Amino acid sequence: MHRQIAGKLTGRVTKWIVLVAWIIIFGVAGGFASKLTDVQNNEASSWLPASAESTRALEKLAPFQDQNDIPTVLVYTRSGGLTPGDLSAIKEQVAEIQDMKGVVGQVQGPIPSQDGEVAQTVVTYNFGQNGWNDLPATADKLREIMAIDGVTTHIAGPGGQAADSAEAFAGIDGTLLFATLGVVILILLFTYRSPVLWLLPIISAVFALFTSEAVIYFLAKYADLTVNGQSQGILTVLVVGAGTDYALLLVARYREELRRHEDRHEAMAFALHRAAPAIFASAGTVVVGMLCLMLAEMNSTAGLGPVNAIGVGITLLVMVTLLPALLVICGRWIFWPARPHMGSAEPTASGLWARVGRRISPRPRAVWVGTTVVLLVACLGLFKLDAHGLSTEDQYTKEFDSVKGQKVLIEHGLVDTSTPIMVVANADKAQDVAAAMATVPGLSTPDTSVPPVDGVALVTATVPGDVAAQAAFDKVTEVRTAVHGVSGADALVGGTSALYLDIEKASTRDNKVIIPVVLIVVMLILMVLLRALLSPLLLMLTVVLSFGAALGISTLLFEYVFGFNGADASFPLFVFVFLVALGIDYNIFLMTRVREETMTKGTRQGSLIALSATGGVITSAGLVLAATFAVLGSIPLVFLAEMGTAVALGVILDTMIVRSVLVTALNLDLGSKIWWPSKLDRGDQPTEVTAPVDEWEPASR
Repeated sequence: MHRQIAGKLTGRVTKWIVLVAWIIIFGVAGGFASKLTDVQNNEASSWLPASAESTRALEKLAPFQDQNDIPTVLVYTRSGGLTPGDLSAIKEQVAEIQDMKGVVGQVQGPIPSQDGEVAQTVVTYNFGQNGWNDLPATADKLREIMAIDGVTTHIAGPGGQAADSAEAFAGIDGTLLFATLGVVILILLFTYRSPVLWLLPIISAVFALFTSEAVIYFLAKYADLTVNGQSQGILTVLVVGAGTDYALLLVARYREELRRHEDRHEAMAFALHRAAPAIFASAGTVVVGMLCLMLAEMNSTAGLGPVNAIGVGITLLVMVTLLPALLVICGRWIFWPARPHMGSAEPTASGLWARVGRRISPRPRAVWVGTTVVLLVACLGLFKLDAHGLSTEDQYTKEFDSVKGQKVLIEHGLVDTSTPIMVVANADKAQDVAAAMATVPGLSTPDTSVPPVDGVALVTATVPGDVAAQAAFDKVTEVRTAVHGVSGADALVGGTSALYLDIEKASTRDNKVIIPVVLIVVMLILMVLLRALLSPLLLMLTVVLSFGAALGISTLLFEYVFGFNGADASFPLFVFVFLVALGIDYNIFLMTRVREETMTKGTRQGSLIALSATGGVITSAGLVLAATFAVLGSIPLVFLAEMGTAVALGVILDTMIVRSVLVTALNLDLGSKIWWPSKLDRGDQPTEVTAPVDEWEPASR
């Protein structure tokens, strides 16, 4: 039945229908995919749930500030001190800045430091909703205005940070796409050793990416799906990486069938029939794992789930329709110079992984115990993991202008007044709230000068230092404790520092909730696929062990090699979801083949055959996925660099050690018990391999 369906998809006529249909879809999707960056929302305030205190404060802050206001700090410094001429020139610039497009309110400054070496001017811009996109051009204009001979200038505050963030993500879709494709092409050339075969998986992956981006564009524009630069970047590497993985598995099985069938259409029908269960299960696991992210309180994390689930779902559709059609249309010549002829020998039967299997088979228990111990030792690095958020200075892999400006302000005793702690309370309790805030050491004198609106008062106080640092978070916590104790004030604490603190709290909660859910859901999928209980449990344990080892090693690399100061609070969750959802893929590829071979060869011999048959393609798939995630390091954001490194390392561990050595050793040691309680648990005893691996044949039809 399934083979008949597969045959219809790649028939002599239907293959052309499939190709034409996808060309039409691609032509329509291309225009909308290019607009995806237009509907991104990269504002931190949009990432939080409505229940967060800083979010609730934003609602009451509306009469006092526009949510689209972008405070920007202009920093001037001269070694040896600013001259009277410098200060005069800065004052003259204030009038010109006041007349710039988007400026609201009065430009404040210049405000000099006590040592006279630094001065700051504060200006607020408002370009309407999504006006952050106008900041890079505005920053360029500001630099022209601020130029004074001998004076070093910086643009800091939320405006400067947003402009730098825009620079960090500038061309992210094109840069990541070309870098990812370049890496994948090199790996495919090495894997296939063919100058042309790599084209078909790449073409299919590009079709999948553009179609996915078009669908996501419409959902973001008309269904309030949250998309930001981070989720779009991950989408690119995930679609190309996962798509290439599915292509590798299908092409390997197709090449195998071409050695048994003269008619390439028949060979593809068998290949799809045999490979589809593993591909569907693999993609389904990733989709379900991504959708689990919708349980997150963080809107940015919750939005990442459906964005990537859509990408993987469409990629699956492309790889089981368009790619088979292209392969059948091209014929055997696409494999040149090593075309698979009818009746030719299967090279994997005597390859590297067949030899690895022979090395494991004499003492499988010693192998899996030893491997487990090594991975557990690697997990010890987790004790060094500091996932409590990154300060502004530590968020980038290079020092942007806004970071330099903030450092200058801190070093010379100037406080960034553009991002104060903002407390809204009932107007009749404003003075009591201010008095409570005054008890918190390290804050400026609370300001109650803003007139109340509709019975709500605003009290502000600035915090010295970085608003995204732990010290600022501690002050927010202290302020909340103090003002919440004012009876009848209904005080809510907001502002930038409060916003970042609530993001950390929501991320920590998401880690505790989503990780167990993903584990349970993925294990249920494995139980249905393998029709057993023991093997899915063992597979999940190996993936969790791989995750711990990857995170442990990565943590040590971040601290002692890369010099990163900690990690984002959502880092463990993102790495876990990607490694479990993607890492389990390789176990699915292996174990579905083991189950297939067990039908006729028994579990132990079937495990060795499966390892030899799938080892090469799974290794190549792992290298592709690891390389694509490693490309995230090209973006100057510590979060993406850390996530890319950890996922790439985890995938390598999965393919090279966990799947090939640990899982195979467990299969050989336990034998048919791994299928308990299914019918395949036939209680077979350990047996010697009775035939050399190169004489084994794949399971009969």
